[in-house]
Amino acid sequence: MQRTFALTIAYDGTEYAGWQVQPDQPTIQGTLQLATRQATGQKVTVTGSGRTDAGVHALGQVASLRMPAWKADETALMRAINSRLPDTIVVKRVDAADDDFHAIRDAQGKRYRYQLQVRGQRDPFEHRYRWRVRQHVDIEAMKQAAAMVIGHRDFSSFESTGAKRKTSVRDVRDCQVIVEDDYERNGHLAIEVEADGFLYNMVRNITGTLVEVGFGKHPASWVEEVLSLKNRIYAGQTAPPQGLFLKEVYYLPGFAATIESK
Repeated sequence: MQRTFALTIAYDGTEYAGWQVQPDQPTIQGTLQLATRQATGQKVTVTGSGRTDAGVHALGQVASLRMPAWKADETALMRAINSRLPDTIVVKRVDAADDDFHAIRDAQGKRYRYQLQVRGQRDPFEHRYRWRVRQHVDIEAMKQAAAMVIGHRDFSSFESTGAKRKTSVRDVRDCQVIVEDDYERNGHLAIEVEADGFLYNMVRNITGTLVEVGFGKHPASWVEEVLSLKNRIYAGQTAPPQGLFLKEVYYLPGFAATIESK
């Protein structure tokens, strides 16, 4: 009897060429599929809720897989897979899912977190997980600009070339600039964006744009102008990959839902 499972996965993407299997390169998907095959003796496809790029991390990536003949429970499957995974990837939970559950198709939304270090010395323990910007930022201006990102509209101005979609219209439900508790000491800042779906490099392009507002290069109202122009060349730079985390993936009740946020 074939069974379907939903996996919630966390990983450090620094040493991987992104999620999707690629020839002769280490990837998250490829590593998970190998570990699952070693654990169960079955060749499976692990389908992620979306692709993350090289160097991007996840706190709560969700993936689906189908396989026959697994007779033990979900916890046993989680432990069996984890025992074959490197320290940089962990399956945080495994849930039994409906036969037709599909991690991409059934996703109702996602939330990404982008982490920054503002000024201060380079931190050897954080440089893999934050973009270090070397000058002061106006946090209030960034917050005002972030509020202008929220809405149902065309986000072509925040879409990098390379993965064209049928439409660039998305519903951004939330965009926040978060001052972390240790900001005064370590300059730690985060930007979180939640939407029904994301375009290629959308969060990294939003982040780069908000940082330019923070630098004082543009007023907060510039974000509205950028969006209205519907052209990537008018937005800010693409923030580097190491600060980006896929935080949560949302599903309707009955499907694997969210993880407890870190």
